[in-house]
Amino acid sequence: MTGAPAAGTPGDNTGELAALLQGGELAAEYPRVRRLLAGMSDDALGRAGRLLARLDPQEVLAAHPGTPAPVIAVTGHGTLSALVPSLTAELARHGLLARVHLSDFDSWVLDLADPGSALYAARPSVTLCVLDPAVVADELPLPWRVADAERVLEEKVALAERLAEVFARTTPGSTLVLNTLPLPRDLTGQLVDLKARAQLGVVWREANARLLRLTLDIPEVLVVDLDPLLAEGGPAQDVRQSVYAKAHLSDGLLSAYAREAGHLARRSVGGTKKVLALDLDETVWGGVLGEVGPEGIATEGSYRGEAFQRFQRVAKQLVSQGVLLTAVSKNDREPVVKTLREHPGLALREADFVQIRANWRPKHSNLIEQAGDLNLSTDSFVFVDDSPFECGLVRRELPETAVVQVGSEPALHVERLLRDGWFDVQELTDEDVVRPRRYREDHARQEFLHTFDSLDSYLRELDITVRLAPADSRQLARVSQLTLRTNQFNLTGQRLQPAETYALAEDPAALVLTIVSADRFGDHGLVGAVLLRRDGKVLHIDNFLLSCRVFGRGIEQAVLDAVLVHAERSGADEVRAEYRRTAKNGKVAGFYPGAGFEVVTEETSHTTFRHGLRPLPCSVGHIRLTTRFERVPDDASEPSA
Repeated sequence: MTGAPAAGTPGDNTGELAALLQGGELAAEYPRVRRLLAGMSDDALGRAGRLLARLDPQEVLAAHPGTPAPVIAVTGHGTLSALVPSLTAELARHGLLARVHLSDFDSWVLDLADPGSALYAARPSVTLCVLDPAVVADELPLPWRVADAERVLEEKVALAERLAEVFARTTPGSTLVLNTLPLPRDLTGQLVDLKARAQLGVVWREANARLLRLTLDIPEVLVVDLDPLLAEGGPAQDVRQSVYAKAHLSDGLLSAYAREAGHLARRSVGGTKKVLALDLDETVWGGVLGEVGPEGIATEGSYRGEAFQRFQRVAKQLVSQGVLLTAVSKNDREPVVKTLREHPGLALREADFVQIRANWRPKHSNLIEQAGDLNLSTDSFVFVDDSPFECGLVRRELPETAVVQVGSEPALHVERLLRDGWFDVQELTDEDVVRPRRYREDHARQEFLHTFDSLDSYLRELDITVRLAPADSRQLARVSQLTLRTNQFNLTGQRLQPAETYALAEDPAALVLTIVSADRFGDHGLVGAVLLRRDGKVLHIDNFLLSCRVFGRGIEQAVLDAVLVHAERSGADEVRAEYRRTAKNGKVAGFYPGAGFEVVTEETSHTTFRHGLRPLPCSVGHIRLTTRFERVPDDASEPSA
């Protein structure tokens, strides 16, 4: 745990939060909270959470109705009231508003077993079922042996498995979060036989392994492994709180758990980041390149050099899983590129970066330009720098960009980068792994574009091919990911968890179409999805999603045209579609009207459209489109156009 500065010192804005709360202005000023919490120590964040937990979420929503406000249900075995302030602060740190439903003490079994319980009635997007070692210890006989502990563990894990299945059936699209059980010293210490003590460790860890496997077996379930959180330091429990208040997990561990829950909530509303933008001097390597030259930077062969090398290796590991890496450095470009290309001690190389910006302009300006070049928004970026000044400036100018100030101690760079799980996904897909390569191919496309006098000529020579077909089982995880990560070309802002996507694909009235694209420079992969639903003579487009990498090339129009033609040929009288405005999809507000749809109903944030299928659109000339609308088994061959 980091120590807390006194209130009012740099990095601690609890005094300002308290003043806003006391003045009755905190709800109106809630959009400022995210910035006020940035960079706070754990202790300061705890104080801020206690202030924010006193705020009525309905007041915030009345003042700012567009604020993402997930309902978080909290249940478990012990006293969990200390978790609420931490949850409130962690969600606020990510620009979310926590609406917490806290269950009664030790009500987790009834909450999850009864589909009519108050927990399910609250319709939570995330349910935290917090388990602790006492759930086992409380049911041990006296005296007890390892076999008794093994029996109770088996019963509790089997119970958790059954409850998880009930949850999955009752709330598709919601997520149940369980956790592993720490093995307390006051339990192992009761066994004087060291072999028995070892055996207890074996059966305890086997039970935890079964819990972790629930994440693999049930799409609606995630299990937080508490071991890595405990490895950061701090006790699993405060004995006095455990004995007197039945709070069986320490406040520090609950705070770390709340941080993990905050990551999950952020991801559920499309907050997963895509780009890691690194400063270079004193972040990727030690020293200032312009002063010491390539031969003088620290990157291996010394204590500090090994610390920077460790950071580089972690960044490279993230790149291997689809994170886009860019450099933003106040340096001359030529020596930076030469160093990344030729220095023998670097783990990161020029080829690992999709963009390198080395100049003397403000870093937030470079980030804005990088976002434009990558066709992403700046809220997709995580900016990492050692300089408090640079971090503060980016926070001020780009409050939607995540900022990680790694500080002057390179041994801590990795921990500070990874602490917030910025790039976590439910499941890594094949598309993720090749994403950096495809963005580098996009750079080649940009260079190709500059050789043409008109966009039409460029698009004709790009030789775009598109395949529109029902999703097979191997593509459904990617479709879910598109709904969770696509913000700009997402016509309704709808988010679908993996289980919801699988259920939709099995619905005979629905059709999940995938958009796969390629061109002369390479394969884009699965870049979009169209969710259709048939209701008699009406075909509904429930959502239309397209990766920001490819929109603006006519793909969206070609696909929509194909859907309209399919509707007419399949006997539909009209196609209905809707647009729901979000904070990030304003640029596609005119998509349906531009394709000949007329307005049926129009509200502030929601418009319904219809197309009467007369006249039918013409094909987009520069795109070679292959379509299939009938479902076939996964192992069937792909038909021709």
